[in-house]
Amino acid sequence: MTPVAIVGGGISGLAAAYQFSKAGVPSTIIESRPRLGGLIETRRVGDCLVEGGPDSFLAAKPEAIELIRELGMAGQVIASNDHQRRTFILKRGRLEPLPDGLFLMVPTRLRPLLTSPLLSWPAKLRMAADYFRRPASRGERSVAEFVREHYGDEALDYLAEPLLAGVYGGDPAGLSAASVLPKLVELEARYGSLTRGILAERKAERKAAPSGAKLPLFQSLRDGMGSLVDALSAKIGGAATVIGGRAESIERRGSGFAVRVNGEWLEARQLILACEAHAAAALAGGLDSELARLLGGIRYSSSMIVALGFEAAAFRRLPEGFGFLVPRRERRKVVAGTWVGAKFPHRAPPGRVLLRCFLGGVHDPGVLSANDGAVVATVLEELRGIAALEGAPLFSSVYRWPDSMAQYSPGHGERLRRIEERLQAIPALRLAGNAYSGIGIPDCIRTGRRAAGGLLRTVRT
Repeated sequence: MTPVAIVGGGISGLAAAYQFSKAGVPSTIIESRPRLGGLIETRRVGDCLVEGGPDSFLAAKPEAIELIRELGMAGQVIASNDHQRRTFILKRGRLEPLPDGLFLMVPTRLRPLLTSPLLSWPAKLRMAADYFRRPASRGERSVAEFVREHYGDEALDYLAEPLLAGVYGGDPAGLSAASVLPKLVELEARYGSLTRGILAERKAERKAAPSGAKLPLFQSLRDGMGSLVDALSAKIGGAATVIGGRAESIERRGSGFAVRVNGEWLEARQLILACEAHAAAALAGGLDSELARLLGGIRYSSSMIVALGFEAAAFRRLPEGFGFLVPRRERRKVVAGTWVGAKFPHRAPPGRVLLRCFLGGVHDPGVLSANDGAVVATVLEELRGIAALEGAPLFSSVYRWPDSMAQYSPGHGERLRRIEERLQAIPALRLAGNAYSGIGIPDCIRTGRRAAGGLLRTVRT
């Protein structure tokens, strides 16, 4: 019998296994993919460093950098080139820059908003007028309802929707404002105006740390996010046994569990489901049918990343900024694109352009079934109109991530509360992953370590 079984060897499961290894508790990781790391996958293609999944993490969330420091990797951390940080939105065939001073879709500076060609005058005036909004009690709303209340339809279509589609692969009408934009919902309750709220928060931060260094928006690792997976795996070492295969079912065995993997049963005293919520739902049916139903209600979107390397001469003009977003109203297949060399140093050599394009999402899951050649051809055709592309790529890589990105639908907070209630009756079971309280790498690390810490406390008490 293993002390703890962890279903899922992505960053959440690895963070949990690492936490157990620190406490001297062996664990067993069950992973269906041929490698550990989940969506984190880094490859070298020629002189370029290509990320097949997430390429970085938000610097403002501390969990990733804390783990990196514990692993002795602080010297490998690199920051995004924020002096080059500009994002463009496709509108009527032209890439228009997001106005300076935007925090998500919230304007904090008036002049850039009023002079931007991205929005019409009625939309600009509607956004500016939100400064005078007063606090009021609001109930559960979708992101679409939240943004429409403050800024109207045009801001929803050309700011909120492309921003969230690029992150979640989701539809604002199907996402919970309280779960996806918790900071903005909190500021709305306190200030009414989102702009006044953001400005007040920034003033308080400057007062608390007047000489503090400003964090970059994103951080990554010199050798890619895959090096975090490698370092975690090496640090865990023999403290975790990895079983390659899919967990097929789970049942109770006394005070513990039995997990069926590859036709055989693995007994464990404790269990962490660090997999997608739909996979956890299929397994939890043998433990608690209501828990399984709640987990099964968390929807997911599928995504695809197409990485392309070019000679700089392949473009009529060199790309600007970190990348571009394509609103649904303008979209064919490409949802967003990131100019990797502009975002991070040393990811592409001089004279080369490395681009990552994002496809899929809730409105186009079928693109994942197209073959690589057809997908790359479609992306190149669209880039000729979006980014002044004229030449052919030096290489292309296609990464498919089916049902991988959790969608926090309206009522997500209540669903989590009910899930926690069901878990209280199964104290040796914990959940981790991007389905619950954040989709980024720091969020997944936090859920994995918290799950392990909770189980360790039950053993000690």
